[in-house]
Amino acid sequence: MSWKMYKPLFIFLVVIILVPVITSLTGSNFYLTQFTMTAYYVLTALGLCMLMGYAGQVSVGQAGFFCIGGYTAAFLTTMNLTSYASSPIVQFLSSAGLLVNGENIYNEKVLFLCPWASFFAAILLSVFIAYFLGIPILKLKGHYLVMATMSFGVVIDVIIRGTRMLGGADGLSNVPAFELVPGVRVGGEIQDRVLNYFIAWTIVTLGLLVLIHLIHSRVGRGLRSLHDNEEGSNAMGVDTARYKLNAFILSAVFSAVAGVFLTHFNGSIGPGEASVMKSVRYVSIVAVGGMSNIWGTLMIGAVLIFLSLRGVFGNYDDAVFGAILILVLLFAPDGLLKKQCGIMIRKLRNDRINKTDS
Repeated sequence: MSWKMYKPLFIFLVVIILVPVITSLTGSNFYLTQFTMTAYYVLTALGLCMLMGYAGQVSVGQAGFFCIGGYTAAFLTTMNLTSYASSPIVQFLSSAGLLVNGENIYNEKVLFLCPWASFFAAILLSVFIAYFLGIPILKLKGHYLVMATMSFGVVIDVIIRGTRMLGGADGLSNVPAFELVPGVRVGGEIQDRVLNYFIAWTIVTLGLLVLIHLIHSRVGRGLRSLHDNEEGSNAMGVDTARYKLNAFILSAVFSAVAGVFLTHFNGSIGPGEASVMKSVRYVSIVAVGGMSNIWGTLMIGAVLIFLSLRGVFGNYDDAVFGAILILVLLFAPDGLLKKQCGIMIRKLRNDRINKTDS
């Protein structure tokens, strides 16, 4: 692997460092809250980009996995285990150092699962569901696959809204901060605003590194062949079923990680995160950025999500993302940025040929 593939990553890191400097100089540090939230939504879109652009599997259920991660973390870290303190399971968790003593908003003593334990529980649950869901539905193709993943998202939405333990239509609140290491925590405190910004984009950077190495590996070549011609890949000995399933699980993990951290950052999560239109937003971002263009997805996702969080689209948020998806599929099915990049590359190539001939 050449160092050139890391050049966009270096540019990305420079931009990430400059943003808080600019907001500090302009007295607009409040923007960092939206930039932090944007990072977690972009992470979900990046996982979908890998699934759609390389494995060739369209999923309209990423919001479901986002909520599986977020709601699992919120439920486990807000469930008061004080009344079950004498049970063997709670005593085992306590002896293993997985429980935390604290106080709720009413200054009452509470005992809950530590955020690290709930984080791993959320990831394991998302992997489990993605595995057993992916085995049957990834045998489907085209609009049948879209309908199946959309149905999964609808089921998650209905379960969340209809389950009292998950807060129903109100969601779950009072989620504690996630202390990664002593003195470094993911939470909504104003004094931690800059720190949380860098934590969020560091997680995105780690996700980018995973995708870069995956794309430029033997697995990445197998995924690209799968995307271009599944029958041909099978004929060449590529285990397409396993590749599709693993890509589906990885995209689910990306979404679950984003859901966990955003829930701790906001201190709450609501059923709106599980709506089908949330999944449509992620598909729209990937479509505009280019199905197999992680940098296009990153840039487009950061811009559109930030504008949405700032309320630029107002009450027409869902309509804007839906219209974007329709327009891109009609006029630039390979993605807007990918199309423009292709035009620029062809122009540079032609100029070089003309100079050589002259």
